[in-house]
Amino acid sequence: MAPRNEVIFLLFWRGLLGIYNFPGAVYATDGSNDKGVMGAGYFKLDEYRGGCCQLGRGEEGNSSNRAELGAVCLALEDAKKKQDRKPIILLSDSACFLSSSQKWIGEGKSPSMYGNPDADIMRDIVQFLRERIEQGLLTIFIKIKAHRGDPLNELADRWADEGRQSENIRSWSLPTNRPIFYWTDNGITHRSPMNPTVKKRIDLQVSQQQLKIHSGSTANFLIRDDSPRDLLGKFHKDRSVWIQVRRRVLQCLSYQFPCALQLKQWGVLNEVKCRLCEKYCKEKNPRDPPDTVESVGHIQCYWPVLQLPRIAIHHGKGRELIFSIRKSSTELNDASEPR
Repeated sequence: MAPRNEVIFLLFWRGLLGIYNFPGAVYATDGSNDKGVMGAGYFKLDEYRGGCCQLGRGEEGNSSNRAELGAVCLALEDAKKKQDRKPIILLSDSACFLSSSQKWIGEGKSPSMYGNPDADIMRDIVQFLRERIEQGLLTIFIKIKAHRGDPLNELADRWADEGRQSENIRSWSLPTNRPIFYWTDNGITHRSPMNPTVKKRIDLQVSQQQLKIHSGSTANFLIRDDSPRDLLGKFHKDRSVWIQVRRRVLQCLSYQFPCALQLKQWGVLNEVKCRLCEKYCKEKNPRDPPDTVESVGHIQCYWPVLQLPRIAIHHGKGRELIFSIRKSSTELNDASEPR
């Protein structure tokens, strides 16, 4: 691991540090990712020149962080070729790169490349840094703001854009043997390794295939055009709602709620009667006893223990309805105030 006094991460403005008068080399790096092509570029201040390349392996997914890593690796490689034993400063506008690289700096740590999608580039960066540390050379990483008119950042950005058009495709193109998924959307074919977007596409296709073989009320609700599925999605993503409550909603929609009727269909119970309602009817002897089949609808609409929550929900619906009517009303009392 690298001692902290030889590889330094800073988050200050370069103007406050007097970078233009720095006695070593100053590199500005940037990455570009557009239309499935990644480019990396750097600009060296003291020699007023730059370099760029195109990054391969785009079929496994593109990311701006991979392009940023490639730009830093190019700058460190250029500094190694010079062999002038000067300290260097690397300016980067990628906070993601700095945070992912910082865990490799310092003693007492044991990070791993496992699970890193850009391990091939990060491995080269770590090797360059270790070689500089063994030679006693100082390396400073500084975070700068992107697209704020910084001259060095703008020049590095131009080199990165040129890198996407470059014929120089670096060796970071070896496949990782990850499965690649293909799908077509509006006539456009997309491809990507497993990621949250692909998982959502798979879940959507599986649910659509399952809906074709069901004809119940839930299936009709989910495929109906005017159904409030978006509200269910927002409710399920709301982390302020208890996970038990969100899980119960999904169980009800998918016919997985463990009521007596469902448990009998699964072969767990032999009776579908609601034991609580039977006990309640024997004790209270109501005039109109409810249906005693314990289903989800029975639990929600007839259970005596849920009577007060049901009343509160209906009152809340009434208040929301009255508030919406008043808010949307265009009638006037005295031609100046809405009624």
